[in-house]
Amino acid sequence: MQREIHLYSDAISHIKEAILRSQYKSVRLVNTELLSLYYAIGGYVSEKSRNSWGNGAIKIISDALQKELPGLRGFSERSIKNMRQFYEEWCNEINRQPMASDLEIDENKLLLEIRQPMAAKMIWNEFISIPFSHHIEILNKTKTIEEREFYIHECYTNSWSKYQLREVLKSDLFRNKGGLPNNFSETLSDKKQVLKATKAFKEEYLLDFINVEPIGEQYKDIDERVIENSIIRNIQKFIMTFGNDFTFVGNQYRIVISGVEMFIDLLFYNRELNALVAIELKTGEFKPAYLGQLNTYLSALDAKVKKEHENPSIGIILCKGMDKTFVEFAIRDYEKPMGVAIYRTNEEVPEKYKKALPDIQSLHKILIENEDK
Repeated sequence: MQREIHLYSDAISHIKEAILRSQYKSVRLVNTELLSLYYAIGGYVSEKSRNSWGNGAIKIISDALQKELPGLRGFSERSIKNMRQFYEEWCNEINRQPMASDLEIDENKLLLEIRQPMAAKMIWNEFISIPFSHHIEILNKTKTIEEREFYIHECYTNSWSKYQLREVLKSDLFRNKGGLPNNFSETLSDKKQVLKATKAFKEEYLLDFINVEPIGEQYKDIDERVIENSIIRNIQKFIMTFGNDFTFVGNQYRIVISGVEMFIDLLFYNRELNALVAIELKTGEFKPAYLGQLNTYLSALDAKVKKEHENPSIGIILCKGMDKTFVEFAIRDYEKPMGVAIYRTNEEVPEKYKKALPDIQSLHKILIENEDK
């Protein structure tokens, strides 16, 4: 055993020194310092274990560290392997080579500095704010950068515990979050704005306050203005359906460009997105032509209505049905941020789901509580 320890004495010394230096900086390591330490050690172990170390090296190093630093926690064999995973999973997203700066060996000492290693597209403040254990949970249950960014953002926003995160990962929230097909990642340059926009809209909305029975069932397509008028009469319920951050600006909102009049069905402002949101109502199935019309409306809003401090306007087509795969294909090359959602009216909701909806008194109470906030 002593002979094996001697083989890795330099590695043990380097890692031990890194731990002590980090502890000297702060009696109680803050999350940023911990992540910096784990990332750096992970990179160091990755380089050595993938090239020159033999089998069982990490266990030998871990056992030796426990003896040399009695009471040390978080550096078991499994934990050190997690650090290696943490580094290897994220190193391709880093702007620079970490081994030349974060893990620099000088006079037989492992030097660490708290730096921002992640690429600009990652929301750095969110990344360093969630614990290392959360990062490992996410890495073990996800495969793409998009998934990881989503769960990091949700952890940061909702302050999930490790056990809450496990349940969310088990439910596959990323794929079942109800996000509508959109082109936000291609048209919004700010990564944080992309995540906010994705979270702000769902794929399907229940507009149970819309009553189309008086029109008669003989009409296959209901006039869009009927739907619009129902929404206007119930604008507070509509906003509740979309979210409290929406503020109603107007319906049939008029914009004139070179003498040509355009009328946007519904125009909102979203405080969280800091952007105008145009909603076009369609009573039938999605058609590609709707995107061209909405793209023009958004260009007009950005040119004539959007204020300098606001983000680009976002458009949503609200229709009765769509093929999601086809929508994702049709929307991808447009330059303005848009999404497509579908809506259901009360007549289309199965009876078993209707029973789960709040009654009028309960809904009224919710509205009052929201007004008082």
